Amino acid sequence: MTAPSTFGLSHEARNLHWLLTNLVEEVPGILSVAVVSSDGLLLLSSDQERIDAARELQTVRRTSPRGSAADLATVVSGVGSLTVGAARLVDFGKVKHTMVAMDEGSLFVMSISDGSLLGVHGSADADMSVIAYHMALFVGRAGHVLTPELRSELRKSLESESAGSVR
Repeated sequence: MTAPSTFGLSHEARNLHWLLTNLVEEVPGILSVAVVSSDGLLLLSSDQERIDAARELQTVRRTSPRGSAADLATVVSGVGSLTVGAARLVDFGKVKHTMVAMDEGSLFVMSISDGSLLGVHGSADADMSVIAYHMALFVGRAGHVLTPELRSELRKSLESESAGSVR
């Protein structure tokens, strides 16, 4: 996780960290994950060390976003906003998920609740259906606990972690 310690967090926040850790560690091909609030702020992300390890395994091409969980959160927020706008334009209802397939990987964005998004960057050889299935499981388990209070707690946790790493 971006915040290496869950000490002092609520039971729900620790549970969400645990769910995200399991998603990253148990699903082959996932390189990085970000949970983003409806206003585009990063709430939770996969461990930066895992992103670095994935980069080292890929000798020819980059395998994850340019460097930080914030970069993935920015992309997820932008893709989410674009697809919501497109859905409104064509009047097809709410966006459930989006997938962008690229030569060297894939980006998956799935709605969690009230505008929050789960974004996953997968490797080129990842099984997209397996990733999508596990994302849906995560959303089903996390969606009901991602309350405004929990989002606020997660933001504060990330802010305090960022402040601690700057010192």
